[in-house]
Amino acid sequence: MKVELTRLFEIVPLFFKAAARNVAYTKLTKHIMNLNQQNSVQGIINQMALCLKDILNYRLFASVIQRGLDVDVWLDPRMYRKSLESVFIQDFQLTGESQINYLNQTFQDGEREQEFNLENLISYSLNEDNCQGKIYMLPSQNMPEYHDDIVEIIIKSTGVALSKQINIEQLTNAATIDPLTGCYNRREFERQMKKSIANAKREKEPLSIFIFDIDHFKHVNDTYGHQAGDAVLQKVSGIVKDNMRAGDTLSRYGGEEFIAILPSTSKIGAMEIADRLRQKIEKERVITDAGTINVTASFGISSLNPSYKQDDSLDMTKLIEYADEMMYKAKLNGRNRVMPGLIHLCQAQEKDNPTKTYKVK
Repeated sequence: MKVELTRLFEIVPLFFKAAARNVAYTKLTKHIMNLNQQNSVQGIINQMALCLKDILNYRLFASVIQRGLDVDVWLDPRMYRKSLESVFIQDFQLTGESQINYLNQTFQDGEREQEFNLENLISYSLNEDNCQGKIYMLPSQNMPEYHDDIVEIIIKSTGVALSKQINIEQLTNAATIDPLTGCYNRREFERQMKKSIANAKREKEPLSIFIFDIDHFKHVNDTYGHQAGDAVLQKVSGIVKDNMRAGDTLSRYGGEEFIAILPSTSKIGAMEIADRLRQKIEKERVITDAGTINVTASFGISSLNPSYKQDDSLDMTKLIEYADEMMYKAKLNGRNRVMPGLIHLCQAQEKDNPTKTYKVK
């Protein structure tokens, strides 16, 4: 009888271990299927985090994915950023936190950043042709014997999914992004513009655009060379992109001409935005091998009346034509200016309504 009980005590733990392992691998299969159905880098990382927590019950998870100069970080729980940031900087040889893009750092009510003891932190490397990364974990106290096998499968599956998604994004960008300036190209602008017009009409919101080009750009190319001209295009478009609002889009329309979509923006609001950008461009000094170049830009503004029912394509054509007309008017009036300017607009409004007082900022 004692022998039978001894054997029973030996068999039961093995049975439960085998059952737990089967459950873990069943969950793993479902998570890997979900992971491969994601259509964004953030979605893939989020699914990996859910998988690790569900199967291995980790206490802390962080993922760092590096693509070129971009370093994307996913933290769970996100409040332990303070503890982990120095680890990321050291492991990826970053110069500082400014190089890190946190994907989930919007704190909910009651969440606060906290310190955490990282003494037992373990990490796993992820290496693909188009990205490198590390997965950091603080596992639960009792790690199952199949822990390393599970993690290895998750890391490999995540790497394959990330590599595939990054390739898709690169192909998509190649079709929509101007390679010199990193702005949208003309084809993508037209797609975004039609969508913005439809949204403005549906929501009865204002919509404005501006067109600008760099003054005397041919003279820049003739004097300093085309490489310097390219540097000017990159610098000026970078200034505009960096100082536009979230939700605004900038496209290279052709040559030295750029066009921007400004949702929920009135004509006066668009003129104020354009004039602020014009001043920033005027103050910039573009340093090239051929010398330092000062440039200015001329802007033309156009706005949509959302209550006016018109075909979206015709609306787009008229908006662009009017903005283009205003840009050339800006050049005829001396360049380095925005048209219609605030003074011109107020004068026109005052002519229509002489009893109303308009303030010019």
